[in-house]
Amino acid sequence: MRFDWAIKRILRDKANKEVLEGLITVLLGEAVTITEILESESNKDRFEDKTNRVDVKAKTAGGELIIVEVQLTKERDFFQRILFGTATSIIEQIGVGQDYGVIRKIYSVNILYFDFGCGDDYAYHGITTFRGMTKKDSVLQLNTESERKFINKTTARMTMPEEVFPEYFLLMVNHFNEVAKTPIEEWMQYLKDAVIRDDTTTPGLQAAREKLAYMSMSEREQREYRDFMVSVHAARDAWETLRDESRAEGWAEGRAEGRAVGRAEGRAVGRAEGRAEGRAEERMANAMSLKANGVPIDIIVKSLGLTEYEVARL
Repeated sequence: MRFDWAIKRILRDKANKEVLEGLITVLLGEAVTITEILESESNKDRFEDKTNRVDVKAKTAGGELIIVEVQLTKERDFFQRILFGTATSIIEQIGVGQDYGVIRKIYSVNILYFDFGCGDDYAYHGITTFRGMTKKDSVLQLNTESERKFINKTTARMTMPEEVFPEYFLLMVNHFNEVAKTPIEEWMQYLKDAVIRDDTTTPGLQAAREKLAYMSMSEREQREYRDFMVSVHAARDAWETLRDESRAEGWAEGRAEGRAVGRAEGRAVGRAEGRAEGRAEERMANAMSLKANGVPIDIIVKSLGLTEYEVARL
């Protein structure tokens, strides 16, 4: 079963949190335990209701928030969208009169099924650090007072500002073309092709195999999943057709425009060359007249911008 369908219908259930725990564990490089799947108006089933909303929001044992968003189609304001998602989650944590210290860290996981940006990798990680402007190797760390105020309840320490600010993960599904050997590669293979190895030990994938198997779904879920796959293929075909038509139209317009520009440039160059030749012939005629009337060569050269050799040949 494709992950982008499952996350909107099945993975919001706390009973299935092992799958999300596995994905986040692989991304962070340390074990993550999800204590609850948060319900909010952000979770909508209909695509048209999902603008600037996340698919799943979860809370870890340490109080950090994890928001997971699957993007099927390209959006012009994608970065603003994920920024809005984290900003909204921050605001929702704090009530009127509360201290800012109640705000917990947020991990924003974005699974993209479209080409985005320029880069050679299929997985990207963004964090906030404060680096020196004059001393480039200097990285700001929290002092003792800040550590006491913003201490991390999970690790009992906090030494870097990036442990406060949101972290972003971008998984470019279409960019993955590797043979799956590592945990992150196995996850990418599942996200792209819905393939899970029989002998996998990657966190979350064995649970995904058991919980997201097509045959284990109810008849209604199977029907909904088939309808979803039909719509996905239809949307992809429509996009590829539109892209090909636009490309062909662009080529045709480019050729026509090129011919028109070529004709215009040819006319312009012809007129310019004609005027230049006319001026040159006029100078030579004037030089011949002056020379016939006994005007010295040096004066003719200075007056008409010709060389002595050109005037001598007349």
